[in-house]
Amino acid sequence: MNQISHEASLYDRDYHLWVMATVKHLETGDFEALDLENLIAEVLGLAAMDKRELRNLLRLSFEHLLMWQYWEAETERNRGYWLGEIANFLMEIRGILMDSPSLKNYLSEIFDDCYEDALKIVVAKTELPLDTFPEKAIANLEEVLDENWFPPVSK
Repeated sequence: MNQISHEASLYDRDYHLWVMATVKHLETGDFEALDLENLIAEVLGLAAMDKRELRNLLRLSFEHLLMWQYWEAETERNRGYWLGEIANFLMEIRGILMDSPSLKNYLSEIFDDCYEDALKIVVAKTELPLDTFPEKAIANLEEVLDENWFPPVSK
């Protein structure tokens, strides 16, 4: 019990040292010495981190797809940049989904929210009126994740 109390306080005092001690306990099979409460929280945090990253990447993808499609004044100057950013975001999403395929369902769950968030950001960035953009997502999830799909440029 004393060891667990020491490890719990180590977590608060020196996170890196706590991680190294936890790894050592796991490697040596010293499970009694593990700070399970913080270890469980950290493992859950890893899963949450992937979800936050997917949410961010999907939102960013929508932002750039919307700018690509509707920000005519900047198309010539930023077309290559937007294409590169979209490609980068999609590679990152595919990488996360390769490691955790079960998270594809999560993308479906957050799809509409990510579009709405992106819409707010793009309206602020472009200073275009909100009614310039569609109220609902410009594509379905499969299209957005398809590196060869791009919405038509609005004229």
